[in-house]
Amino acid sequence: MQSNNNQEKENKQKQTLNKKTDQKKKKSKPKEYFDALVYAAVVAFIIKVLLFEAYRIPTGSMEETLKIGDFLLVTKFTYGATTPRNIPFTNYRIPYLKLPGFKNPKLGDIIVFDFPGEREEVESPEVLNYIKRCVGLPGDSIQIINRVLYNNGKVFPNPPQSKFISNIQPPGLSNPRIFPKGSGWNEDNYGPIRIPKEGDKIKVDSSNIEGWKIFIMREGHKDVKLGSDKRVYVDGIPLEDGFYNVKRDYLFMMGDNRNNSLDCRFWGFMPVQNVVGEAFMIYWSWDANIPGSDIIRLLGSIRWSRIGQLIK
Repeated sequence: MQSNNNQEKENKQKQTLNKKTDQKKKKSKPKEYFDALVYAAVVAFIIKVLLFEAYRIPTGSMEETLKIGDFLLVTKFTYGATTPRNIPFTNYRIPYLKLPGFKNPKLGDIIVFDFPGEREEVESPEVLNYIKRCVGLPGDSIQIINRVLYNNGKVFPNPPQSKFISNIQPPGLSNPRIFPKGSGWNEDNYGPIRIPKEGDKIKVDSSNIEGWKIFIMREGHKDVKLGSDKRVYVDGIPLEDGFYNVKRDYLFMMGDNRNNSLDCRFWGFMPVQNVVGEAFMIYWSWDANIPGSDIIRLLGSIRWSRIGQLIK
């Protein structure tokens, strides 16, 4: 009799244990899915920050090399990846760290970068990524004569698919939007101008302070003004011998669609520290002018021949 009672107790204990085990299994399934989602999000974040980032071409400034509606992969590790430069989905910039890269930017590279701002802006109010071709390195001299680009006195060949869409602006015809302010140049006849590099000394006086004021403030200074003694003061301290010491390296970026590109000719030099990555490959392309609601036409506009193209 006692043996039967013991058996019954054991059976009940087993049933209770089985129920608890089943409940744990049921609870563990949602947790497994959640853990998988978290893991996937972490991996995607690491890939985006350190390896690759997707970029969509929004304007025609790089035509015909890159077209509106091209979707690109940009390598973050080529020049050295950085931690996020802003809080996601906001324009609030935050300090970031930069990792070592495999190479420095070189002439001809197509680079995605953090837009530094318009000519009269110390910093862009929005966090924007631009894409242009590098045509000048720190310390190079740039000049454009009747649309022919010269780097250190040598012709810099136009990219194979570059284009011009308007008549040549003759020398002496000033475009008031051109950098530096008051230069008297235009987009087809520009320079010569030296691309600053760390350690350079730039002569700044009453004749050109308006052209260099924003550049100096972008290097972290709060105030640049001409004193009553005709000397230039930076943060209240007069420039020694009238020369400003450059703190950073810069690049000169231009769009391949030379007459439809707001680039360094208009807003100034691009700091090397603003480089985000190098354009690598087109992974998708279609006509972005077709609305998403017209899905049949949109799918019909897929540019199959561009998909998979390496960017040069």
